Amino acid sequence: MRQVLARAIGGLAVIGLVAGAAACNSSSSSDDSASGNCGYKLAYFGALTGSSANLGVNIEQGFELAINQYNDKKGSTCIEVAKFDSQGEPAVAPGVARNLVADKKILGIVGPPFSGESEAADPIFEEAGIPTITPSATRVSLAANGWKTFHRAVANDDAQGPAAATYIKDTLKAQKVFVADDQSAYGAGLADIVKQKLGSAVAGTDKTEADGKQTDFSAVVQKVVSSGATVLFYGGYYQNAGLIRKQLTAANWKGTLVGGDGMKDAGLAKASGNAAAVGTIVTCPCSPPEKSGGTFVADYKAKWNVDAGTYSDVAFDAANLLLAGIDAGNTTPEKMNTYLSTANYKGIANTYKFTSTGELDPSLIKVWAFKFDATGNQVADAEIPAA
Repeated sequence: MRQVLARAIGGLAVIGLVAGAAACNSSSSSDDSASGNCGYKLAYFGALTGSSANLGVNIEQGFELAINQYNDKKGSTCIEVAKFDSQGEPAVAPGVARNLVADKKILGIVGPPFSGESEAADPIFEEAGIPTITPSATRVSLAANGWKTFHRAVANDDAQGPAAATYIKDTLKAQKVFVADDQSAYGAGLADIVKQKLGSAVAGTDKTEADGKQTDFSAVVQKVVSSGATVLFYGGYYQNAGLIRKQLTAANWKGTLVGGDGMKDAGLAKASGNAAAVGTIVTCPCSPPEKSGGTFVADYKAKWNVDAGTYSDVAFDAANLLLAGIDAGNTTPEKMNTYLSTANYKGIANTYKFTSTGELDPSLIKVWAFKFDATGNQVADAEIPAA
């Protein structure tokens, strides 16, 4: 699985390299200073600033809520929150990752959220032996690198891509579909799967630049209109998708914009205007947040004064899975990684059990379609049957 301004995290947006360095400097003592199962850290690694920030903040806030609640029950700051801002950028991620692995109190990582930064940072986490749980990076090839520390808490694009194609064919009844992508690891990978599944229904294809690098999409708009397509599938993130939807509407195109979880953010409607966004469909290997168990929805709103966003609930579960590991005495990264390989954890969004390559067990995969309404919100439309 991007809009420039992040919601403030605890009133302060954290800059990646500064956050990483601060975490490193605070860990000059050894693991021996930890008392019992306290005195350790869990890390969020991902975008807190930059064009990817909205989705990253959703995830970090779910992660942080879980640790805050855990500490409240302990009556002390037992486990510390460590935040590392990669800006969602593959070029930035390695330097921030090296800062993270220097902190020897970190037992596990929730993140990275995006596929491109995962490709760049995960080799560093693998070398250091620190386990990761990504709540949202869906590129299929991430699980094919032999990384023993890699764990994915959602379905990959081999599930999301076919589900999107199924929705386009069976629900939208589209005979002609135009497919475009932003050339990112996530967007291109997802678009390729959709093209393969749609076959002869693909009426044309095109590429755009990545988020923040292009604002004029007139060339792709003209191609979509000329193709006669009634659906545009876009593999990419919400910022570009919103501008494309705005310019398609200005060109009087009446079709439906469809995309994956990288477009599931209010930033799409902000970029396009609410009226233009209405009817846009986004798929997500996640359940609607309102279907989360327990008091998560109310707790999240009380803590952050906003509704839970995309993958907030999955990140909450991922943090709690790591906390359960700490409670079981897994207070080294090696022990935590071994624990995750056999864990069968029931969370508020799903149950989590990982295969030998770190994928979510196939029996636990979910994909939903969401539809943008007139207020810019994404409303649950339907769960899409697994292919």
